[in-house]
Amino acid sequence: MQDKNIGLWSAISIGVGGMVGAGIFSILGTACQIGGNAVYISFIIAGVVALFSTYSYAKLGVKYPSAGGPVEFLVQGFGSGIISGGLNIMLWLGYIIALSLYARAFAAYAMTFFPHAPYFLTNIFATGIILIFVAVDFIGAKAVGSSELFIVTIKVGILVFFAVVGLFFLKPELLSPSKFPHINNIFFASAIVFLAYEGFGLITNAAEDMKNPRKTLPKALYLSVLIVIGIYVGVSLAVVGNLPLSDIIKAKDYALAEAAKPFLGLVGFKIIAIAALLSTSSAINATLYGGANVSYMIAKDGELPGLFDRKIWHRGREGLFITAGLVIVFANVFDLSKIAMLGSAAFLIIYGGVNLGHLKLRSKTGGNIFLIWIAIIGNLVSLGILIYYLIRYSIVTLIALGLVLLFSFSAEWLYVKFTNRELKIRIKD
Repeated sequence: MQDKNIGLWSAISIGVGGMVGAGIFSILGTACQIGGNAVYISFIIAGVVALFSTYSYAKLGVKYPSAGGPVEFLVQGFGSGIISGGLNIMLWLGYIIALSLYARAFAAYAMTFFPHAPYFLTNIFATGIILIFVAVDFIGAKAVGSSELFIVTIKVGILVFFAVVGLFFLKPELLSPSKFPHINNIFFASAIVFLAYEGFGLITNAAEDMKNPRKTLPKALYLSVLIVIGIYVGVSLAVVGNLPLSDIIKAKDYALAEAAKPFLGLVGFKIIAIAALLSTSSAINATLYGGANVSYMIAKDGELPGLFDRKIWHRGREGLFITAGLVIVFANVFDLSKIAMLGSAAFLIIYGGVNLGHLKLRSKTGGNIFLIWIAIIGNLVSLGILIYYLIRYSIVTLIALGLVLLFSFSAEWLYVKFTNRELKIRIKD
């Protein structure tokens, strides 16, 4: 019998851990560069879009509790075929991109403690943190939940302290609406920082390990997103309200730590850098747990080769080592600063797909069609805004997005065609 080890607060910690590392520490500098001193508004807009999507995840997660989370939702909504298979492969690639980004962010903050160290140490840090959490994840769900709760408690405490103290030292002239960027930039930034909220979906990957998923899952989803919106708004206000935008952009790889200097000094810089290490660590912890489960479930459904479905030392962690290996390659080879945009686009497509699938399943889940449509429209509008931004400012990233889509669906089509695999999914009532 499977142990039910994850309670409400452990589930919330998985979601918060998966989100906060992405938003505040990984892409805050880029977000400020685009959204300016109104970046906190961008975080609110993206948070509202994410909050409506949590409705579908809550309804579907209760109806179809599974280690695969959205993998299962897409199959139930679209059946086992090219659409669900392509979207699921894209989801897995999205997790790899996100994990690579978190590993690089961890390395960037770690390097602030070794300012004169050679650059290759960055790669060592990025690789080492992935290997550490491969070991943690291999132990099992209880280790993931327990370690997340410990890490998230510390980092959230530090971030709340930073936000509260920072708000007392705000310089009103830095927050003046007269200095707001064009409204287009606020929406551009909101589309980009959607990646900051992708972690809430990881909670559904742990549904099978929850003590009472019917009650725990919806509460964990809604509370984790609301908590993170509050954290993002408070922290981003403290940053743009204490540090000139030019200084934020100059130190964008470690912007949050730099913003602590005006009111907390060098000690504050170091404390926030430590919080960044904890935050990106917990994001890796939670996302690696979800990413390994995703590759396992896709292989179980016959949409990835059997290698991903192989038992390792008789434990159910198929795909963990393969996923981690690809993350290490990406983190050490590619510059991921602009790929954050690619990650946001990928997850907007995935979450839009989940909501569309829920639209077809609403009679089984009891879902409210009005709320589902709001979520769908929010995802599509945000994706459209992001694509418009990429057309204007980063056509290479847009091409990369097209290649990811092409690879995801063509790989699924070719795999099905040339292996003639038998569908393993049976749609549940």
